[in-house]
Amino acid sequence: MTTVLIVLGILVLYVVFVYNGLIARRNQVREAWATIDTQLKRRYDLIPNLLESVKGAAKHERETLDAVISARNAAMNASGTTARGAAENALTGALKNIFALAENYPNLKANENFLELQRELTDTENKIQATRQFYNTVVMGLNTSIEQFPTNLIAKMFGITSEKLFEIDDAERAAPKVKF
Repeated sequence: MTTVLIVLGILVLYVVFVYNGLIARRNQVREAWATIDTQLKRRYDLIPNLLESVKGAAKHERETLDAVISARNAAMNASGTTARGAAENALTGALKNIFALAENYPNLKANENFLELQRELTDTENKIQATRQFYNTVVMGLNTSIEQFPTNLIAKMFGITSEKLFEIDDAERAAPKVKF
């Protein structure tokens, strides 16, 4: 009887230990996503100023500007990891077009406000990439834990599910195309 209680006690402690580990990993995933969200908010705030700088120098490039505005609005309104990832990828592509467009307007390339906004946005994009990488690392850790035996049994018992990785789509892999 004492041996059974000891084994049962060890089993309960093991389940508690594994459960707490899974919760810690899930919270890391949530924190990593919040960090991405913070950087995305910073990017959203920079985009209107960048567009205003471009409007003055490249008045007849309305299509490119509209694409950025549309992509920004879609990204801000997207919900869920998959939809948000796709919308963010589209916005990144639209922003690449703005920077490619700037190459053909010397007055825009010389505009100090535009250059500062471009630097800020580039810095923000780098931070977004780093936070996406961190997010994917912690998601991979959580998903691996959930899939391994016997942790998978405990995860299933408590309803802890895997998360989706933040992935780029084929459109973001392609070089931006600027039409004149």
